[in-house]
Formats: sequence, structure tokens, C-alpha cells
Amino acid sequence: MTILPTLKSLAVAAAILASTSAIALAKDVHISVWAGGTGPNDVYRLDAIEIAAQQLQREAALKGEELKITVEKKPYSAWEDFKQALTLAAEAKTAPNIVVSGHEDIAPWSQAGLIVPIEDYVDLDSWPLSDIYENLLQIASYNGTVYGIPQDAESRPMFFWKPYMKAIGYSDADLDALPQSVQDGKYTMKNLLEDAKKMQDKGLVQAGYGFYPRTSNGPDYWQFYTSFGGTMEEGGKLVFDKAAMTRTYQFFADAVKTGVTKKNHIGMPGDQWWKEVATGKAGIWDGGTWHYARLVNQEGLKDFFGNVIFTLIPAGEGGKANTLTHPLVYLLTAGHDQEDTEIAAQLVKIASEPRTNALHAVKSAHLGISKSESSVEFYSADRWTREATERLLPHANAMPNNSDFGKYWNIMWKNLEASWTGAKTVDAAVGDAESELKTTLGDKIVIR
Repeated sequence: MTILPTLKSLAVAAAILASTSAIALAKDVHISVWAGGTGPNDVYRLDAIEIAAQQLQREAALKGEELKITVEKKPYSAWEDFKQALTLAAEAKTAPNIVVSGHEDIAPWSQAGLIVPIEDYVDLDSWPLSDIYENLLQIASYNGTVYGIPQDAESRPMFFWKPYMKAIGYSDADLDALPQSVQDGKYTMKNLLEDAKKMQDKGLVQAGYGFYPRTSNGPDYWQFYTSFGGTMEEGGKLVFDKAAMTRTYQFFADAVKTGVTKKNHIGMPGDQWWKEVATGKAGIWDGGTWHYARLVNQEGLKDFFGNVIFTLIPAGEGGKANTLTHPLVYLLTAGHDQEDTEIAAQLVKIASEPRTNALHAVKSAHLGISKSESSVEFYSADRWTREATERLLPHANAMPNNSDFGKYWNIMWKNLEASWTGAKTVDAAVGDAESELKTTLGDKIVIR
């Protein structure tokens, strides 16, 4: 360890010691926590903070201190509602103490002064934070500063309906080997479209249901760009790879042209999509690891492993098989009393302990955040978390924490949708994206 990190660790330790004294003086503390993208399977994003508060109160009592922590929890299922509410609350200086949001919010929110670095309030070299996967902590950082603590991890696989794969000629042995075949680049995006077409030709699924991707904008679409050889960021600069983006747009245009994906698929009701993939109306689709929980718990797909096989996103021309992880992170908001922020940071630290985080991972079908979490029997005994962790997480990439990435994302999606629906040719969509990126981002993005 170099001298600078050592000095920083000493400074953090001193701050934590000071915060312990502050906690000793506290009598009644109110901590609010808001979480975006949170439905009935994700309650531990909030409940873990409440569990941590109970633990901290008990520790204080054993030290002869009086401490009462009231935790106010507010879940938001819709991301747009969450972001709007948080923006309004910040303007009114009533933002919650803790927010759970996507890691991509760290760059713009830190620049706007909405959040404070959590590394100023906790010792990252002490357990349990020292055990968190290093790549997840990097994703929770911006400009070398750790702003958040990963609340979960996840990956976004490709799903195949097993009975239909068998009906078009795959044996049980073939299906068992499919994840490795995808990983090795032997089963590609080209094969995926071919199999989707075979399912339709045999009447197993209706036209337009062979390949049934996400119905709205989301991080998922960046892993397709990666699978076709694209790079999102390099050396701190965003990258627009025209050839890779052309192949990406062309893939979805081809899916529509061959009839395996509907032209008007984007924008369809989400509940309809969930019911259709859960009941075998779709042949192949992409989603997230957390989909397992909804498919089994809310959509009634009881024999998941008998009906579904999952893999990495297959490689396309010029790329490799991959998956995207989009960790949500605990963030501390600015503008609160120092004592409240110090207590909020301690709650986040306690909530990150392996057994507590495993409750969220298993209930919501997300993945663990630390090495030792895989050793928690409750976690390791769950087939989904165990197999998804082993099969997907080692190959995961993430969107960059770049304050300009949102602009890039909007432009990328707008033109993908246009080429998907036929409003633009693929070449025109890529050309328009390039022109708009040059105008909007200038030298902040590399065009190649």
C-alpha cells in the first residue's frame, strides 16, 4: 500500500471515530431511504437499512448509549417517477439521506453536488466493504473517488424456451452444452435468428414471437453493441464505433425483416410481455437475472429450469459473447447534518454484510456483491443465484460512469428505434447518430 492511501485510511478512521462520538450523543435520528426500480421482489433494498438500524441500535445499547433510529422507506417501481421525485426533493432541500439508484447516476449527480463520497464516511479497507468485488467498487466510483456501495449485482442473459429448442432439433445434451457454446463463440447471433425463424416455421410460436427482446430503452441494448465489437468508453472518452453500431442496428432490422420480431414491438405493454414470455408464447428473449424472481413468483412459471435455459448474449460479427451488469448502489445525498450522514453511512455498511445482502439476492434473483456472500449457505443453496453467478458474472461489462454518457445513450437509442421500425435505413440511422454525436459531444467522444 502506498503512503497516500495509508494517510487517507487514517483520516477516514479518525472521521469514523469522531462519528462514533457523534452517535453517542444522538437520541432520536430519522433516516430516509428511497429506492428506484423497486417492486415486490426487491424490498430488501429498503428493508436492509432497517435491519442495519436495529443492529446499530443494539450495539449502542450494549455500550450504554441511547440511540433510536427511525427509518422511512419509499420504493419507486418506475425509474422516471423516482428520478423526478428525487430532483424535486433536492431542489426543495428535502432529499432522502440514502438513495438506491443505478451506478450511471454517480457522474452527473456528483457533478451537480447532489451526492457526497461515501469513502469519506466509511473505511473501505475494513470488513465487510473490503470483501466487495473490486470491479463493483470501481463501477461505484467516479474520477477515482468511491461515491457508492454496490447494493446488488446482476447480469442480463439470453433466455431460450427449452421445449421449442427441442422441437427444432436440439437434444438435452445440446441444450446442456449451449451456455458453453455461446461462451466459446460457436453459437452466435446469426444462429439465434435462424433458430427463432425455425420456431415460427414449425408453428411453435406466432410470427413476431421468435425473438422477443426488451420492449423499451434500457441498458440491455448496450450488450448487443458489445457483442458486435463495440466499445463504450476508452481512456476516459466515450467511443462510437460506426461499424459495430451498424452491425447492431442491422441485427434488429434483420430480426424485423425476417419476421421473428415485430416492427411495432417497442412500446408494447410490459405486463403483456411478461405474461407472454412466462407462458411460452415467445421462443427466445433477453432479460435480466432478476427476471427469474418475477417469472416464478408473479407470472406462475413454476418449472423454470425445465422450460428455460439461459446463456450469455451470443457473439455477433466482430465481437464476443458478453453480458452487462448494472449494479444499483447506495448513495448518500448532500445537504444533511453531518451526524445524520455519518449514521446513514454506517447503516449502508452494515446492510452490505453478506448474510443481509443475500436476503435481497435470493428474494429478487440478483447476484451477490462480495466474495464471502457465495459462501453463505442460504445463497449458495439457491440454484438460480449459484448458476447465474458462475455462468454470467465473470463475463460482465458495465456502462461507463461518464457524465456525458446519457446524451450518447439517448442518441444511440433514438436511431436504433428508427432503424428498427423502418423510419430510417440502417446507414441513415448510423449517419444521423454520428452527426448528432459530433454536434452534441464534440471532442468528448471518439468516432471511429
